Amino acid sequence: MESTLKEMRDGVSVLDLDPKSAVGGGVEDVYGEDAATEDQLVTPWTYSVASGYSLLRDPQYNKGLAFTERERDAHYLRGLLPPATATQQLQEKKLMHNIRQYQIPLQKYMALTELQERNERLFYKLLIDNVEELLPIVYTPTVGEACQKYGSIFRRPQGLYISLKEKGRILEVLKNWPEKSIQVIVVTDGERILGLGDLGCQGMGIPVGKLALYTALGGVRPSACLPVTIDVGTNNEQLLKDEFYIGLRQKRATGKEYAELLHEFMSAVKQNYGEKVLVQFEDFANHNAFELLAKYGTTHLVFNDDIQGTAAVVLAGVVAALKLIGGTLSDHKFLFLGAGEAGTGIAELIALEISKKTNVPVEETRKKIWLVDSKGLIVSSRKDPLQNFKKPWAHEHEPVKDLLDAVKALKPTVLIGSSGVGRTFTKEVIEALSSFNEKPLIMALSNPTSQSECTAEEAYTWSKGRAIFASGSPFDPVEYDGKNFVPGQSNNAYIFPGFGLGLVISGAIRVHDDMLLAASEALAGQVSQENFDKGLIYPPFSNIRKISAQIAANVAAKAYELGVATRIPRPENLVKYAESCMYSPLYRNYR
Repeated sequence: MESTLKEMRDGVSVLDLDPKSAVGGGVEDVYGEDAATEDQLVTPWTYSVASGYSLLRDPQYNKGLAFTERERDAHYLRGLLPPATATQQLQEKKLMHNIRQYQIPLQKYMALTELQERNERLFYKLLIDNVEELLPIVYTPTVGEACQKYGSIFRRPQGLYISLKEKGRILEVLKNWPEKSIQVIVVTDGERILGLGDLGCQGMGIPVGKLALYTALGGVRPSACLPVTIDVGTNNEQLLKDEFYIGLRQKRATGKEYAELLHEFMSAVKQNYGEKVLVQFEDFANHNAFELLAKYGTTHLVFNDDIQGTAAVVLAGVVAALKLIGGTLSDHKFLFLGAGEAGTGIAELIALEISKKTNVPVEETRKKIWLVDSKGLIVSSRKDPLQNFKKPWAHEHEPVKDLLDAVKALKPTVLIGSSGVGRTFTKEVIEALSSFNEKPLIMALSNPTSQSECTAEEAYTWSKGRAIFASGSPFDPVEYDGKNFVPGQSNNAYIFPGFGLGLVISGAIRVHDDMLLAASEALAGQVSQENFDKGLIYPPFSNIRKISAQIAANVAAKAYELGVATRIPRPENLVKYAESCMYSPLYRNYR
């Protein structure tokens, strides 16, 4: 991946550091909240001490009926609350009961959004304690529907909206955000939301959802997270005609106008928040995603979850699956359907891992990996011009027009889908793959569920129960031939929260491919024999905070090894340090 990006940036590496780079790093706890024990008292500061009605309207400090009698007296809450008091556990029990009454996932999403805007700690307590149940609501697949209908369900702004109207004033706009100590920014321009296409300004649901997971799964403090949508217009005619659309009503800006706005944003971010703020690019179209990563990878701490996060989580699944399908990574042949940012990112990271394990140049290890795009197998003899990021995958082979013929010709052992097109792993494709593999590994990664290349039931049924299957969106367990199969979920939420935490705690100022490999190895190492016995290649999400701490420690260790970490001295035990830095959603007692 880095080698491809280096070509795009004329040979410059992310490790070619400016000697004037900032030092420091770690998790800044401005008011001592997380350094305090649960028994110690904290002060509910806003711009002054919050009290009375304003305290009940402040989601960072509001506890609802959990305010004690003493706190009600001290903060002028008498009469503003019913006389009863409740514990956080009782509040959580009531809210989960209420949420489970909703039959429609979007209603659950809206209920959780309202809770986040009303009582931040209770929202994260719910999410952490019920992560397997609520993850599909705050993240894929429900967040996709939420983005499609964002204008209709919009009630209160979350995050910063930076449009072409703010050109020349972006630094001023950043200063409007109330929190000044930002550690993670997730930014989108809404052009390629999941597999749903151009949703313009309504793509804000993605940064908001991702950052909720940074906190719940990775322990990054909510006040240190900033969701941003860059609105340069939309080419979605349906949205432009929608009276409830909340963004600019114009066609997308491109070329110089687009590049100048993004450059102003990136410069303002660094000026306002410093060198150690992580900027995660999210759901940009292919042509912009690679260019932004190449352009800013050497000057900013940047990460693209669609390219790098997806690659890391898929590599972890493939490495773990070797326990089930046998052999080493270099023994297998990989075939991808989809050659966009996700597909090529995954392919490059797999090639890098094989290169690392075998000491064979990555140019050679790429030859074990083949990609099919909308025009067929990518081969060197193709007449149509290839985009730069596809060129490393154009191998010597006669032209092949579709996926089925590619499967028959190449006889891959691993089939990976990142096409964004549903039901493309047909019965014929899976039967052909299963005809020459005892245990074919099938990964249908496209989101949301409607865009998945095949369902879990189809994979198990058409392979006669022999497939090892994982998908991007969740599927229910499947019963086939008297056996119960539990499909794995190759979900980026395994990687990016822990990865981001690792960057933050080490004070890293650049992202390198070796950090992604370190994250993958940490995740693969968390899969237990009990998981393998069920056919799973990923650990359960119920352990996600421990998994994130392990990933963070591995990433931080690699940052120190590469010389891009600035937190000095290095903590002796990085796992324990990562766990100690994680945000706790438990209520605090107020003075």
